[in-house]
Parts: sequence; C-alpha cells; structure tokens
Amino acid sequence: MRYLTLCVLACALLTGAAFADNSEDRPDALLELSGSNVAAGIGYLWGSGDLTFLGSKHPFKLSGVSAVDVGAAHLKASGVVYNLKNLNDFSGTYTAVSVGLTVAGGGSAAILRNEHGVIIKLHGTTRGLNFNFSADGVNIKLGRA
Repeated sequence: MRYLTLCVLACALLTGAAFADNSEDRPDALLELSGSNVAAGIGYLWGSGDLTFLGSKHPFKLSGVSAVDVGAAHLKASGVVYNLKNLNDFSGTYTAVSVGLTVAGGGSAAILRNEHGVIIKLHGTTRGLNFNFSADGVNIKLGRA
C-alpha cells in the first residue's frame, strides 16, 4: 500500500511538471481526432483528425502500437499543439511524456512530443477513456491517404 501511494504521488508530481510546460504560452494549433484500438494486451491504434493551424484545417492520420487491456474501443479527443512553427513539423513519431491523467468528468489526458519538438496536450472527450501508448509511440502524418 505504501509503495502504491508513493508511486501515485510521484506520477502526480511528474505529471504536474509536464502540464506546467508551455501552460502560459498560446498554443500554435488545435486538433480534434477520433480513432479506434483493438487489443489483447498489446494493441493497434488508428484514427484521423483535423489540425487547425494558422486559420486553416489540415487532415491527418495516426497509427501505432498501444499497451491496452483486452478489447476494442473507440476514442474521441481534442488537444492543443505547441512548438509548431512549420506545418511539416507536425508529422512524426510522438512518444508519451505523460499519459493516463484523470481529468474532471472522468476523461483522461496525455502529453506527446515528436522528434521536431512539437508537443500535443491531448484530452479525451469520451468518458472513461485511458490513453496508453507504447515506447514506440504513435505515428502522425498529414493527409488522409
């Protein structure tokens, strides 16, 4: 029990520090996405969405491996994007800086960063949604095809 309490406390402190990053800066872009995952311990995640950058919408797709429980789920999420100066920097492999945060109303949140330094703060809009990403990350590419 004591070990669990210490782990939860450490995660809360690290998560708070991650969310504090860029909190007073205006986001460079906004995004909305929807997707699905199918899993039996290790699963596959796929989806698509729209990135709003400099007043224009740009479609994107995502795919990757997730570490989730057995089953299938549909997800809806929205987020803000930081450190995006060039549209092409949005595409890349995103790894989790922090995941699995519970937010008000039962949703969850994740902070992702790609190799170009672009940061996405993602908020699940589906009640009970948990983000679980593997160390290999999630691949995001501009375009639908």
